Amino acid sequence: MDFNLISSTFETLRITPPSKLTLLEAQSLSSAHVPPFPPDMPSLLIGVDSSELALHVKEVLLAVYPKEHQVYVVDVGKTKEERLDGIDVGNFSTSTCLYIPSLGEGTSFESFAEIVAHLRAPEDGCPWDKEQTHQTLRTHLLEEAYETLTAIDENDAESMREEFGDLLLQIVLNSQIANEANEFTITQVIKNINDKLIRRHPHVFGDVKVEGVDGVLTNWERLKEKERSEKKEEKGLLDGVAAALPALTQAQEYQDRAARVGFDWPEVDGVLDKVREEIEEIKQAQNIDEVTDELGDLFFVLVNLARWKKVDAESALRGTNLKFKKRFTYVEQGTKKQNRNLSDMTLEEMDILWNEAKRVL
Repeated sequence: MDFNLISSTFETLRITPPSKLTLLEAQSLSSAHVPPFPPDMPSLLIGVDSSELALHVKEVLLAVYPKEHQVYVVDVGKTKEERLDGIDVGNFSTSTCLYIPSLGEGTSFESFAEIVAHLRAPEDGCPWDKEQTHQTLRTHLLEEAYETLTAIDENDAESMREEFGDLLLQIVLNSQIANEANEFTITQVIKNINDKLIRRHPHVFGDVKVEGVDGVLTNWERLKEKERSEKKEEKGLLDGVAAALPALTQAQEYQDRAARVGFDWPEVDGVLDKVREEIEEIKQAQNIDEVTDELGDLFFVLVNLARWKKVDAESALRGTNLKFKKRFTYVEQGTKKQNRNLSDMTLEEMDILWNEAKRVL
């Protein structure tokens, strides 16, 4: 690395080299998709030697930095302040450097992990956070997961951004607790999923060839089966499905996994026939136990039908629940406008409001 170039760059910028700085050859970003450095530290990329490289660097940086973020293009004693989205225009050479000021405090994963660790600090941490364990946080993790799903169901980007943060807090906080107990660290969590993604995507990071999504999923199951064999685990194909999953999601995951190894109807017509068969068996059920059993079978085969139609059963039902809630709320509000109570309304009167709701919602 050319330290004379680095020194002259800061002289041209007329700033003192910061105490914390990321230094990188711009070429090291040529195959990157996100910046390989924390945005809460200033960074200097040297050797932005072409418009093509500058264009790619810009796209990489835009994955984290806003397009209006001010950066500095420095070359041969000259500096030009630019918005990030304008750096691909101009003349570039091996001596061209790009200085990227910090995005500000609290914008890196590392700073977030530090805040969580501080909350758990024995001396000056938060009393509530210090008392938490994996077990006490279990309910919070579940609640945050469902709140995230609600934001996704409502396609509310602002809420998703907030809820993803709350969900991330649960992961980092549990990892900090584990670190204090010498169980594992957040770095090991990240390393484990990093290695797993690379290992299970040999068609992306290796030379394996697969055909479409179905080929990817089939190969995924083969790789998982190989991993279980190498670990000498006696778990079956379905044992890895979480017991705490919602029933519809669990059923669809069971069926997906079984289908990937060939245990499936040859055509969707077989599934439709099974739906009709299960409905008839419900009609013939003699007691509550039989009705419960047959309804369970019907739900299960309906999930299979959803899978065949490329529909997520859990999301479909959640969407219908949300639609029902909105329409019923419309009925309630319509009743109030008439200065009446729902319990005083006839079914026919409520149906009128319900049909109005269907037209507007």
